[in-house]
Amino acid sequence: METQVLGLSVDSEPCLFAWAESLGGITYPLLSDFYPHGMVAVKYGVLREEGKSERAIFVIDKEGIIRYVDVHDIDEQPDNDVLIKVLEAIDPEAADRAAKLEKPAPEKPFVEPEADVVMYCTPWCPGCRRARLWFAENRIPFVEVDVAHDRMAAARVREWNNGNETTPTFNIRGQVFAEFDIIKVEKALGIKK
Repeated sequence: METQVLGLSVDSEPCLFAWAESLGGITYPLLSDFYPHGMVAVKYGVLREEGKSERAIFVIDKEGIIRYVDVHDIDEQPDNDVLIKVLEAIDPEAADRAAKLEKPAPEKPFVEPEADVVMYCTPWCPGCRRARLWFAENRIPFVEVDVAHDRMAAARVREWNNGNETTPTFNIRGQVFAEFDIIKVEKALGIKK
């Protein structure tokens, strides 16, 4: 479809560059709303009093009209399927053209990895980063499933979390819970400290 993704942050350009590099690079432009600080965020109503912006998604059509707004918690992964539906509704002809060009691969049923610890995550999630570090420091093997790329896994995470694509979500020896909480992880693993 005829779309352009832009990232906008109140952080400075060097900070945005370092963040993108820490993720291994990103595929869309990042814009800095650093000076005058947060003026774009103010115009969109998402600048907090302390100078940070809310995490928000705006879908703007070709005429400059805001067609969709999603303000969400920084640790939540927005549902890409919802965004695709919004884009299709804005430009159904482009969606039809894109659908004709793409022949989707047949969907395979989701198969949970066989491991004591499975972490459903995204590359950008702060809780996921903390969990990776904690598992490494404690020499606990785990399998990581990136829900940003595995949409069947993302659907499973939404089933477990009342429709929310919350990361990290863990399946530790059959116990499923969201958010990185060391006490819950240790309890699920039977670790006593």
